[in-house]
Parts: sequence; structure tokens; C-alpha cells
Amino acid sequence: MNVQIEPSWKELLGEEFEKPYFEALTRFVRDEYGQTRIYPPGKLIFNAFNHCSVDNTKVVILGQDPYHGPGQAHGLSFSVPEGIQQPPSLQNIFKEIENDLGIPVPASGNLERWSDQGVLLLNATLTVRAHQAGSHQNKGWETFTDAVIRRLADQKEHLVFLLWGSYAQRKGAFIDTDRHLVLKSVHPSPLSANRGGWFGNHQFSRTNQYLQAHGLSPIEW
Repeated sequence: MNVQIEPSWKELLGEEFEKPYFEALTRFVRDEYGQTRIYPPGKLIFNAFNHCSVDNTKVVILGQDPYHGPGQAHGLSFSVPEGIQQPPSLQNIFKEIENDLGIPVPASGNLERWSDQGVLLLNATLTVRAHQAGSHQNKGWETFTDAVIRRLADQKEHLVFLLWGSYAQRKGAFIDTDRHLVLKSVHPSPLSANRGGWFGNHQFSRTNQYLQAHGLSPIEW
């Protein structure tokens, strides 16, 4: 199947694109885009991969669903395009970065600048119906993104995986912590973050310390 994705990912994941589950997923997604409003726009489904090649990937931040409101989703977990109001989870991410590293909260919630430095902003499910959170779960995307994580973790050394909330932590449970740094925290959504455990987790400075300790450049958060 000729999937339009950055070439290094096409090489890494080529076997997945030929499997029956992915063919069924493709049919489902194509039908959905033809019948109702789906986010993100079709050309941005694999945006996270197109901004961050396999070789450049240093950090993986795992989300669950794309945003399901108008104009929010553009294929990067937790990110929104220029000019779109920052959702609450993203606001809390920026607040913790300010607490941790002293970097002021930016005006823009567009995290392409992170992706371009090697942060793979991966949602477990890459598409969603407008205003229907979770509507494309259990259709095959999770199998695909499990394969992404597994192949990255097997092929590379010294990645940092940021797993926020119980869902992300279950999805990343198989990652070899002897080869990679796995940092866990509650989810940055207000419901979780305000209960404690998000603010003060210092995951952004800890990520950079680990990268630098292994000869890799830190992320400019």
C-alpha cells in the first residue's frame, strides 16, 4: 500500500502497511472522511512523522486522540496550529516548562518546533470525528502506533519516552528501560494535573539531562 509518509518511516513501517488490519483501517478512514467531518485534515494524518524522521527522533510524547474541535488538530499530539487557543492540557505543559526551565509560556501552541528537533508527538489514534472524542478508537490505529513505538524502541538507543496518564503508561509498558529513559506522570489535563503529580515533575529538564549525558543535543522547549 502506497502510504504518503516520510521515507524513513516508510522503510521502518513498510510491513505494517501491507497487513490486513491496516488495509481495513484505511478503508474505514477513507469512508469516514467521505461521510462526515474528520480531524485532522487528511493531508496531516501523518504530520508527526513528516516533521520528525526516524534518525532524528530523540523523544516520544504519547497522546491518545487528536483534538476534536474545529481547527485544533494538525497531526501532532497536544499541539494546535498558529492562531488557535491553547487547550488546557497544553497550557499546563507550558506552565510546567516555565516552572522547570524558566522558559516563558509562548503565545503559540504550535509544537512543530519541537518535532523539528526530534520530538515525535504521537497520538495513539491518528483520526477522530468532529466533536466525538474516541470515535476512531479500536479501528486499527492503536495496532499501528504500537508498532511505531516497538520498532523505534528496538532499533534505537537512548530515546526518552514521556508517558502522561494511565493510558500512555499502559501503551508504553513494553519499552526496555535499560535502553531508554521512560518518564511517567499524571496527565497534564486539569482534572489530573490539579490533583497533584504534574506540576514539579521536572520531566523536561530530566529529558535534556539524559540526552546530553548520551551525547545528544537537548531540546529547546
